[in-house]
Amino acid sequence: MMEFQLPPSQEGKMRIVQELVPGKQVTLAHIIASPDPIVYKKLGLDPSIDYQRTAIGILSMSPAEIAVIAGDLAVKKADIELGFIDRFSGTLIFTGSVSAVEEAIQGICDYLIESLGFTVCPVTRT
Repeated sequence: MMEFQLPPSQEGKMRIVQELVPGKQVTLAHIIASPDPIVYKKLGLDPSIDYQRTAIGILSMSPAEIAVIAGDLAVKKADIELGFIDRFSGTLIFTGSVSAVEEAIQGICDYLIESLGFTVCPVTRT
């Protein structure tokens, strides 16, 4: 067995190693209906949108790479605009009419449940 000695400057300090073990899950599926224009601006989304007739869809999922597949599903399922896909954090943000955003989120969730065996949280809305 090999012992490891901390340098004198590190003695008494605790080192924590975290490991991510992703499951197959959607942990957030949310619709923001008629968002305030500042939300669009802070997210870097198209500010020329008619805010009263639009919505923002937000999903968080793991493994993180599934965000790419979910983004593809979203544009194929509904008339939405992709705002952000992060294959490292598993975040997907898109915009469109309230009905289009609902349709895209439901299509993504249905596919992930039925085809890939994901656990999916309830869709929420504000």
